[in-house]
Amino acid sequence: MRKKMVSPGHKKQMALEVVKAKLCSGRKACRFLRLSRGTYWYRSRPPSLQQERLMKQLRMLSEKHPRYGYRRIAALLRREGWKVGKRQVQRLRRQQGLRVAPTRRKKVRRGVSTGLPTQARHRGHVWTWDFISDATTRGGALRMLTILDEHTRECHVLRADRALRSADVLEWLGKAIMEHGAPRYLRSDNGPEFIAKEVQRWLAENQIKTLYIDPGSPWQNGFVESFHGRFRDECLNREQLWTLTEARVVIEDYRREYNTYRPHSKLGYQSPASFAKEPIPSSTPVGISPPPCVEDGQNHNNNLNRQNKPSD
Repeated sequence: MRKKMVSPGHKKQMALEVVKAKLCSGRKACRFLRLSRGTYWYRSRPPSLQQERLMKQLRMLSEKHPRYGYRRIAALLRREGWKVGKRQVQRLRRQQGLRVAPTRRKKVRRGVSTGLPTQARHRGHVWTWDFISDATTRGGALRMLTILDEHTRECHVLRADRALRSADVLEWLGKAIMEHGAPRYLRSDNGPEFIAKEVQRWLAENQIKTLYIDPGSPWQNGFVESFHGRFRDECLNREQLWTLTEARVVIEDYRREYNTYRPHSKLGYQSPASFAKEPIPSSTPVGISPPPCVEDGQNHNNNLNRQNKPSD
C-alpha cells in the first residue's frame, strides 16, 4: 500500500513516472495531482564546490559516528566552523540514506513518581556509580564500573575487568577523588559491592553521604542508566572485543571521546569537559580529607555546609 502524496517532491516524482510511462502529458498530470507546473519543470542546480565539501564532511562524520542523529552531527559541523542548521543536515542525511535506525523504546511506567532525594546543583555535588556487564567475543566475562558526575555528565571512571569487588571499587573511587575532588553525595543501587561494610566505613570516614535508590527501581538512578544506554549503543554493540586488554583500550578511548568530544543534548550540545569549564559554583574538597576529631566535629560540619551553600 502506497503512502499518501503530500509533499511537492513526492507529487513531482509521481508526475514524472506517469509522463515517462506515456499515460498522459505533464500538463494533465500537474492538474490531476494539483502540482504547480513551475515545480514540475524545475531542475535543481548542480551542487557547488562548498556544498560538495559539506556533503563529504557530513558523510565522514556520519560514518565515523553511525549512532549520532542529525542534531549531534549538526553540532559537530558547527564546531568545525560550518554554518549549517539542524534541518539542513537532516535533509542532506535523508538524501544520502544516513538515517539512524530508531531503538525500541521501553513502555513508559505509570504511577506516582517517587522522586529523587537530591538533585545535583553544581560540579562535584552528586556522583553516581553502577556496573554494566558484557562479554568478549571469546565468551569471557566483562564487568565495568562507571562513576559519573550528575551535573556535568563527566565520566570519571569506566573500568573494565573480569570481576570487580568492593576493594576494587574503593580503589577506583579513590583515584577519581584524587583527580576531581570528593563529592558530597554518592548515588547507587543496593548492590553488594556498594553496601559492603568496608565501603560504608570508608565513605563515612571521608564524609561522603550515600543515596541508595529503592530496590528494583533503576529509573531513580537515571543519569548512569542513560549513560549506559549510550555506551552500549555507541561502543559495546559496535566493537568486537577479543581480549580484556583490547576491551580496556577501546572502552577508555570511548570514555575520553565522550568527555571531550561527543556533543551532549542536555548540555546545549557541548561536551561534558567543555561544560565543566564554565564558571560553576563549586567548593567540594579536593582529595580525601581525614575524619575530624570528636570535639571539633560540629565546627567542621558547619564550615563545610557554609562552603557548599550554593550561591544565588
